Amino acid sequence: MILKWKQWMLYQNLPLLHIFHLVVERGSFQGAAQHLNLPRSSVSKKVRQLEDIVGQPLLLRSTRQLKITEVGQDLLTRTEHLGDVLSNMGSVIDDTHSSLKGSVKISASVLTGQRFLLPLLKPLREIYPDIQIDLNLEDENVDLIADQVDIAIRIGHLPDSSLIARKVGDKCWGWFASPDYIHQNGMPKDPEDLINHDCLVFSNRGVTMNHWPFKSQQGETHSIEIESIIQTDNSRALLDMACEGLGIVMVDPLFIQQELKEGQLKPVLTDWDHPDTSPIHLMCLGQRSKVSQAVWSFLIENLKFERAYS
Repeated sequence: MILKWKQWMLYQNLPLLHIFHLVVERGSFQGAAQHLNLPRSSVSKKVRQLEDIVGQPLLLRSTRQLKITEVGQDLLTRTEHLGDVLSNMGSVIDDTHSSLKGSVKISASVLTGQRFLLPLLKPLREIYPDIQIDLNLEDENVDLIADQVDIAIRIGHLPDSSLIARKVGDKCWGWFASPDYIHQNGMPKDPEDLINHDCLVFSNRGVTMNHWPFKSQQGETHSIEIESIIQTDNSRALLDMACEGLGIVMVDPLFIQQELKEGQLKPVLTDWDHPDTSPIHLMCLGQRSKVSQAVWSFLIENLKFERAYS
């Protein structure tokens, strides 16, 4: 108990030790006071407080000189690395406050990352040149804690979680094919025609999207089970195959603005709508570093899922 009390006293009085070291290093109370930007009387008072704790004089004062006592020299020797500790701690604090440095891992699906994150990396780097971005793009939901992910973009309804989530948009779907495919195979007139068409399906370990739901203009909803000619767990590959004329694909039109603008893909089955939407969330851990917080705030401000096509 006595040892723990002494340790507590030492921790509580580290600032006094620091001032004592400075007085010895600078050779005077005035020199230490100037270094600390404090009155000389305050420095003298702090050293006197430390002497009261130790129970012995540490410095012998006179008008012309300052001499360290034997006890003072012993204390100085036993705490000689205190300056390094305080200096290193100060460097960490200065680095943290003056310039945000560190790594942030961001996870998103392939198309989401390509279409919405990549355009933001240059302006993000211009603001935070010392932040390293670790961009993880895959069409699987990752575990933020297990995979050490700082920030993730997730599509779909979220289970109860301790993670922080901010909704940034909604995902919907439509059906599209290339002009070459339509020219060679004709335009499907209703969902049942898909049985005679080549279809491309997204499938991974968690889901196979081979049931395509349709809502008519009268509000009637029904689902068609698709027999895919090709299925893949890569959304970018799925889109590329559709542009190459391999079949019809179900995808969010927000994610294919460039292909629609350039005429690589065209909408089909336009008399029907997809009845469902899914929220798009930006997610992060509850405990964030200042670096992660800076990137999180940037993405909240700049990540825009603005729908230009419907």
